[in-house]
Amino acid sequence: MRTYTNEFSNGEITVTFTPKKCIHAEKCAKELSSVFRTTVIPWINLDAAKTKHIVRQIKRCPSGALNFCYDKN
Repeated sequence: MRTYTNEFSNGEITVTFTPKKCIHAEKCAKELSSVFRTTVIPWINLDAAKTKHIVRQIKRCPSGALNFCYDKN
């Protein structure tokens, strides 16, 4: 069985996902479905929206399973 990393970067931010914390409210997928896709792997596509929109959505994660940090340039 192949395992996938739960870290994604677009050069501006790095997003991490902690599956064990996720309560599957699907707030991310419902509100920013171009980035947080539930039917494909990898399920997070950071190239599909502006970084500021992704950050705003991550801050709305009710469980804290999604986090981000700004990449150093």
